[in-house]
Amino acid sequence: MMKMGTRWKRLLPLVVVATLATGLVACGSDEETPAPTATTAVGASTAAATAGGPVKIAADIGKADKADLTGAGATFPAPLYQAWFADYNKLAKDVKVNYQGVGSGGGIQQFTATTVDFGATDLPMTEAELAKAPDAQHVPTVLGSVVVTYNLKDVTTALKFDGDTIAKIWLGKITKWNDAAIVALNPGVKLPDAAIAVVSRSDSSGTSGVFTDYLSNISPDWKTAIGVQKAPKWPVGQAGSGNAGVTNAVKQTDNSIGYVELSYAVSNKLPFGDVKNKAGKFVTASLASTSAAAAGSTLPADYRGSIVNPDGDASYPIASFTYVLVRKDAASCAKAGPLVRLLWWALHDTSAAATATSLNYAPLPEKALPQVEATLKSLKCEGKAILPS
Repeated sequence: MMKMGTRWKRLLPLVVVATLATGLVACGSDEETPAPTATTAVGASTAAATAGGPVKIAADIGKADKADLTGAGATFPAPLYQAWFADYNKLAKDVKVNYQGVGSGGGIQQFTATTVDFGATDLPMTEAELAKAPDAQHVPTVLGSVVVTYNLKDVTTALKFDGDTIAKIWLGKITKWNDAAIVALNPGVKLPDAAIAVVSRSDSSGTSGVFTDYLSNISPDWKTAIGVQKAPKWPVGQAGSGNAGVTNAVKQTDNSIGYVELSYAVSNKLPFGDVKNKAGKFVTASLASTSAAAAGSTLPADYRGSIVNPDGDASYPIASFTYVLVRKDAASCAKAGPLVRLLWWALHDTSAAATATSLNYAPLPEKALPQVEATLKSLKCEGKAILPS
C-alpha cells in the first residue's frame, strides 16, 4: 500500500471542510428546492437594474425549462459538470443532462457532428477544427490544474519537479527515480533505484493538450519532438483512458508517474509534486495558485488562449481554462435556450460556486465575468437572442 503523503494530509482538512460546506448547501428535505440567489462568490452580474440600464438576469432564469440535454467531452471538468447538472436538476426539475467524459477530442468530434447538444474541451479548438464547426462558441466555465502524480510507497514528502525534468521523463531520457536530475531537485529525499513507470492518456485529451502545451513552452526538445497535441504518440510508458484511467493506473502501479487534473489526485489521495514556475518558485497546485495563473491574463475575444507558464511568484505553471462548446445561433430553441440558461446559472449561483471550489476548480477571474456574460447574451437560437440584453 502507498503511504498517504504529507501533501494529502495538508489538503485533507481543507477538502473536508469545503465538502461539508457544499453538503450543507445541497442537503435538505424532499421539499421543493428554494430558488438560489443571483449573487455569487464567483461574481454576479455587475450590471445594476437602473432606469434605462441593462436588465439584471436572475441566476435561476431557467427554473421552468424542460429539456433533455446531451453533452460529451473533457474528463478534466467531468466531476464538476456531473455535480452541477445533478444540482441544477433540483432547481429546474424538468431539465436533465447526460454528460459523457470521452476526452476533449471526442467532445469536439461529437459537437461538430451535431450528435450532442454541447461539447466540452480544455484545449481550445484549432483553426482546422473550427473550419468544420464555424458556428462554435467557446464558453469558459472554470480553471483547473494538471498535476504530476506518482506512486512511491516509501516517499512521504511532496516531490519537486521542474519542466525540463518532466519533459525528459516523458521523452524517456530520465528512466530511474534516483536520476541525478530528480535527486538534485529533492535533497534529503531517499529516492528508489527503480525504473520510472510512465502513465499517459490513451484518448484524445485536453488534459494532454495542456500538459504538452506546458512542456512545449519549457523544453525545446519536447517542442521539436512532440509539440502541443491532444493525442501525442508517447515515446515511453503505458496509457489509460481519461483522467480516471491514468489515476487508476498510477494507483495500481508501483514507482509510477502520471499527469491528471488536480481534483482526481486529491479525491484519490494520490500525492502530487510541486512544480517550478517561471519565477523560479516551486508551487503547489491549489485553488489559489490556479487562480494566480490566470490573474495576469487577458482573455482573447474568442477565449482561445493559453495560461501555461505564466508570470508571478504564486502562479502554478500547468493551469488552464476549460470550455463548454455551444452554437452561436442554434437551429432550435428547444434545447439551446435551456442550455444557455443552465450556463448562466452555473456562473452566477452561490451553490454552484461552492461546488466548484469544493472540487478544487478555481472560479473565473472576476474581471473576465463581464466578457463571458456578454458572450452568453450574444447567443441566439432561431435567429433570436436567448437571454435578455
